[in-house]
Amino acid sequence: MTCSASDSEKIVINCGGIRHETYRSTLKTLPGTRLSWLTEPDAFSNFDYDPKSDEFFFDRHPATFAFILNYYRTGKLHCPNDVCGPLFEEELAFWGIDETDVEACCWMNYRQHRDAEEALDSFETPEPDVPEDDPALTGGVDGDLKRLCMQEDGRKATWWEVWQPRMWALFEDPYSSKYARIRPGGPAVSLFYIFEKTLMVI
Repeated sequence: MTCSASDSEKIVINCGGIRHETYRSTLKTLPGTRLSWLTEPDAFSNFDYDPKSDEFFFDRHPATFAFILNYYRTGKLHCPNDVCGPLFEEELAFWGIDETDVEACCWMNYRQHRDAEEALDSFETPEPDVPEDDPALTGGVDGDLKRLCMQEDGRKATWWEVWQPRMWALFEDPYSSKYARIRPGGPAVSLFYIFEKTLMVI
């Protein structure tokens, strides 16, 4: 039995257990992609090829491969509705297809996961800005020494020397921390105020 010219131009691809048959000329429509490399003369040694069944095997998602192969046939890349965006994105990367080739009608479905991630990121609480005039929190030698509870002369700072800037910020700057936002007449603030005034007198 001899093969006709049209049969020799056909190629069989087994993707995830499902066989797909197409023409070599179809795979050449997108040069530089993984499927187009199957048409190269050394493809039999570079890919998983079974000479008995005369097919190339890829252990990939079979449902998405049908859309990939259809892109070679029609020139239009559509997304399956029952496959999540990250999976299809991974398949496109494996087959070497640019995601910007996704058709406009499917682009929203394809981008849905990324838009959701970006929306969730925008709801995260931003880090509070460090006041530039607070020597205990800013960089520099003085700030580093205070963070390490050390004075410039090398001796260990006392408890009050470490906590004094924070205590003053607690009363003078109502936005310095969540504790500074306690209402002025509250018992905790009154206790700190009395404690501070007592230490200042001493």
